Amino acid sequence: MTSASRPTDQGQDTTEQRPAAALQDYLEQVVGQRCDEALLRRALTHRSYAYENGNLPHNERLEFLGDSVLGLVVTDALYGSHPDLPEGQLAKLRAAVVNSRALAEVARAIGLGDYVLLGRGEEATGGRDKPSILADTTEALIGCVYLSVGLEAATVLVHHLLDPVMAASAELGAGLDWKTSLQEVVAEVGLPAPEYLVEAEGPDHDKVFTARAIAGSEDLGTGTGRSKKAAEQQAAAHAWQRLQQEDRAVPEAD
Repeated sequence: MTSASRPTDQGQDTTEQRPAAALQDYLEQVVGQRCDEALLRRALTHRSYAYENGNLPHNERLEFLGDSVLGLVVTDALYGSHPDLPEGQLAKLRAAVVNSRALAEVARAIGLGDYVLLGRGEEATGGRDKPSILADTTEALIGCVYLSVGLEAATVLVHHLLDPVMAASAELGAGLDWKTSLQEVVAEVGLPAPEYLVEAEGPDHDKVFTARAIAGSEDLGTGTGRSKKAAEQQAAAHAWQRLQQEDRAVPEAD
């Protein structure tokens, strides 16, 4: 697949919202056709901006559509490229690709946050780099391409953005989903199902979460992250690694 350069302008402040023309050109380089301009603007319109500007159409319906297109394309790709994997492992691979963290990283790689239309509150609290906003906008962008120029073009875009993520996920083993892997391990060694105690510190726009993975009376591992889910995953990873080091009949990672 032919790669396209990131749609940025040298010397321009990347914290400010940019006109969508460069993003439109980038998409045309990737999929070979131009998207509908009104749909592209809607895909970039966060609800905070819409509410502050007379309840304009925003991107949540396109996000809903794009999520389904993304799931279909990724599932089809994984099903075809891993013919011997069982359903459970395919589901883990898909979850490693179709999640807010992975989609946010993809959005950062193409500078998507620079084009999002945000309300004043989200702008002031770093909305251009919030994983949830970036992931949702990525899905809305996929929905925009699908409606504008069809499933084939949307498939090209998904592969362009996420093929490296799919390739990397195949090598993660237990790290595809640390919480699920830990749950499987504690069952093997006779411990109760793990629970997670989570605390948060910091202001609403800059919270840091700390999670502890506990099985019965054992405190197995601690993790931190910018979201509750990320902290729990890190705690589960530390717990899984601890049980492996202690050689409690832990099965090898796939």
